[in-house]
Amino acid sequence: MGGIAGGTGDDTGGTGRADAEASANAAARSPAEAGRPSGASGQTAATTVTTEVANGRRALAVWPGEPYPLGASFNGEGTNFALFSEAAECVELCVFDDDGAETRIELPETTGFVWHGYLPSIMPGQRYGYRVHGPWDPGRGQRCNPSKLLLDPYAKAIEGHVKWNPAVFGHRFDDLNARNPADSAPFMPRCIVVDPAFTWGDDKRPGTPFHETVIYEAHVKGMTKLHPAVDPDLRGTYAGMAHPAVIDHLLELGVTAIELLPVHQFVQDQHLLEEGLRNYWGYNSIGYLAPHNEYSSVGEQGGQVGDFKRMVRALHSAGIEVLLDVVYNHTAEGNHLGPTLSFRGIDNAAYYRLDPDPRYYTDYTGTGNSLNMRQPHALQLVMDSLRYWVLEMHVDGFRFDLAATLARELHEVDRLSAFFDLVQQDPVLSQVKLIAEPWDVGEGGYQVGNFPTRWSEWNGRYRDTVRALWNTSGASMGDFGYRLTGSSDLYESTGRRPFASINFVTSHDGFTLHDLVSYNHKHNEANLEGNRDGTDDNRSWNCGVEGPSDDPAVVTCREQQVRNFLATLFLSQGVPMLLHGDELGRTQRGNNNAYCQDNEISWIDWEHADLDLLEFTRRLIRFRRDHPVFHQRRWFEGRAVRGSANRDIAWFKASGEEMTDADWNEPSRDSLGIFFNGEAITSRGGRGERILDDSFYVLLNAHEGPVEFRLPRVLGECWEVDLDTDDFAAPGGDYRADQTVTLHERSLLVLRRVD
Repeated sequence: MGGIAGGTGDDTGGTGRADAEASANAAARSPAEAGRPSGASGQTAATTVTTEVANGRRALAVWPGEPYPLGASFNGEGTNFALFSEAAECVELCVFDDDGAETRIELPETTGFVWHGYLPSIMPGQRYGYRVHGPWDPGRGQRCNPSKLLLDPYAKAIEGHVKWNPAVFGHRFDDLNARNPADSAPFMPRCIVVDPAFTWGDDKRPGTPFHETVIYEAHVKGMTKLHPAVDPDLRGTYAGMAHPAVIDHLLELGVTAIELLPVHQFVQDQHLLEEGLRNYWGYNSIGYLAPHNEYSSVGEQGGQVGDFKRMVRALHSAGIEVLLDVVYNHTAEGNHLGPTLSFRGIDNAAYYRLDPDPRYYTDYTGTGNSLNMRQPHALQLVMDSLRYWVLEMHVDGFRFDLAATLARELHEVDRLSAFFDLVQQDPVLSQVKLIAEPWDVGEGGYQVGNFPTRWSEWNGRYRDTVRALWNTSGASMGDFGYRLTGSSDLYESTGRRPFASINFVTSHDGFTLHDLVSYNHKHNEANLEGNRDGTDDNRSWNCGVEGPSDDPAVVTCREQQVRNFLATLFLSQGVPMLLHGDELGRTQRGNNNAYCQDNEISWIDWEHADLDLLEFTRRLIRFRRDHPVFHQRRWFEGRAVRGSANRDIAWFKASGEEMTDADWNEPSRDSLGIFFNGEAITSRGGRGERILDDSFYVLLNAHEGPVEFRLPRVLGECWEVDLDTDDFAAPGGDYRADQTVTLHERSLLVLRRVD
């Protein structure tokens, strides 16, 4: 490797406050601290910086460089560095040798508040960071502190982890308004200069239409950490996710897209580490262009970038899209008591939403801060990050965590905020899949149904209604009808299609599907928060026994309930999302908030997989794929189509009579028949061709006892059983019009018309 080699950034313990302060006193004085003029010099010729370092004198040439692109950009001969800061009076680039020796170079130019310089000797693999000189005045929202080594917001790779020590905090613990002079460099990770070159070959995006998409929400580590077919050295990594055995599982299951929990570089929370826990989910971002280094199988010094790209290439070759769960609503720096790792020390008031008292942060996320989406450079960071992951890393779309926060321009949530306007007109981002988690914790933050036309949304109404239907008998049948058919009440009026609804029964946040039918209450004791964390609104039912049971009746009830949930999910219009491991019977032992459980509680237990459940799930997804009547692009019209006597969809009581308005509003109703007319599909194929399918009659009994259904003659003469959640192993049987079909308690039956 050419150029300067850098510090290790290894994850060892801190040395204590006294040692940190001693380190700060011994550090080389910066130009601004020495009384030299700060700010841009205006020079245009090359400048040579000679700095005393531990292993002798090091001379580096620095040229003016360019203000764009931001970050560290290697061009084959050297590296351009560019950092935005309106607050800065001087910016120092800090480069590190292998032994940790630091060389500081004052960036020579500013253009539009972007500090920049080009170093011809800096090659890929170089470790670096920044120190920003400027005002420290928390009462005015200013928190510059040059004793803090700062991560580049545009770093494409980060090596090491934060080592929790008082030095990483910009303030003093005994006086929050006083600047902490301790040098944080010994306790900070390092940014890495990356060579973007990569051989993609014939990689191309699968481009699965949204209405044909089946999403599998997964965790890079949890998916593969215990997989017996994956080499132990690759388990829990991007390479493990790309392993043929994992891809074969996804292909045999039938999913078309994998949605990865956060892979942006994130920080391990101090309080979790002190309790022997870890931030497993990763919703604590600090590097929006850097793939998380713990998931790399080939080292952290830039190798994680190629590792991630190889994973995407392998999944694409199998026809599987890659979606990222992204966290642009807040960062790992937390509230006013949090560390100074990057944004806070670069330009606090630009990057964060501040309260009327600027010492404090506006918090719409429950994590301590919110990114300032009203500031052009904060918006630019988000947009540049998104484009980078699409153009350079070849991902196919994004799920935005707490997306309502991104829409907040003033206090209210504005669905036409600057961020959504930018995405709408962006030639890159407007072409990928965009999914919102449509809520945050602020006032008015629940925004299901209110996102712009190009967006799909996690449909929390779907989750709650379907859980209530099967588990608690508390669902309105009218509400369920909307959820089953794509939630037109939420999305149709804004010009969206059924695929605006991302349907899910479970996700990473909450019970697994196994636990949803095994526990009435959360059991989060392992989180060491006195079981106070996690929601109490689970709409779960334990089938009579709390937790594990070997009672045959309880086991049978639970297995059938799981099949009911899965069948409902994959027979619903919209886009189904399956939580990883739900097809295998994964349990978190009743923990509904396993964010800090980086262990067997969260990881998939492949050895004890429920193979019958796996086969049932595969069959369901194949059934959905093979029958377009269950994944239509357009809304049902509920009326006769193309002169047919039958409508595209019709609803019936168990008696065989059609549902009336009064029937829909009947609070005790828990059974229903739904006719799906495969000859009345209003959508057209990709070449404008008419789409035809079989016709189906779905019988649903959420009652605690058996219900007899009469088959209406108007729908057809002969029927065959295609799916039965009660007799799932060998469904079968023929029925004729006006015949009575008995559905056992809590079961679902799918009949196919054969006349």
